[in-house]
Amino acid sequence: MLKGKNALVTGSTSGIGLGIAKALARQGANIVLNGFGDVDAPSAEVASLGVQVAYHGADMSKPSDIEDMMKFAAQRFGRIDILVNNAGIQHVARIENFPVERWDAIIAINLSSVFHATRLALPAMRAANDGKGWGRIINVASVHGLVASAEKSAYVTAKHGVVGLTKVTALENATSGVTCNAICPGWVLTPLVQKQIDAKALALGVDNDAAIKLLLAEKEPSLQFTTPEELGDLAVFFCSPAGNNVRGVAWNMDGGWTAQ
Repeated sequence: MLKGKNALVTGSTSGIGLGIAKALARQGANIVLNGFGDVDAPSAEVASLGVQVAYHGADMSKPSDIEDMMKFAAQRFGRIDILVNNAGIQHVARIENFPVERWDAIIAINLSSVFHATRLALPAMRAANDGKGWGRIINVASVHGLVASAEKSAYVTAKHGVVGLTKVTALENATSGVTCNAICPGWVLTPLVQKQIDAKALALGVDNDAAIKLLLAEKEPSLQFTTPEELGDLAVFFCSPAGNNVRGVAWNMDGGWTAQ
């Protein structure tokens, strides 16, 4: 379905981002990966799906790095048709104890990077299809873009901002072929969430399985994690013809979290 399209997925060397990148690749999209850590293994995984793969190691807290990444992607593939803003970090602390430098980093990576990548991707998307436009901007927000949790002030603020930016982007491009939507996952078993599980296990003196059950029971009625594969399939839907008039939604995939 996406053969001939090119996608850039930020924060895609593991977890949700890699799951979305692989889902888009299965539909034929060439992929630009971004992130830290091991690059060779995820690149090989995506390439094995029969598409072209490139990698750029932009630090998503730095606008100049994001500009360089977008130029690199355009040079490599001509233009980016699908932009998935997924990069994110987390820190947990009460507001009065929240380190200022962690607040700044979370806002920069989780929110400002979405603005910078979007503003740089839009001109080519709007010019596509003989000026009628074609593009998909998919922002990975969070259930915390819809509701709050204690001790996550920066993350909740950033993700609420992502949902707002999603709506504005969708409205500004509503008469074109460019859509913008947000995905709002609940608990997904990523390295970021595993750190919270480890902290809970340590604090309560329980094993990993017990900590997982306690974590899920606090918020998610389904008592199961959403998977990167499920999120990838939702991203594919947004890119499909069925998603042509889905604009500005914050689509929660949260096991009933926000239904309560």
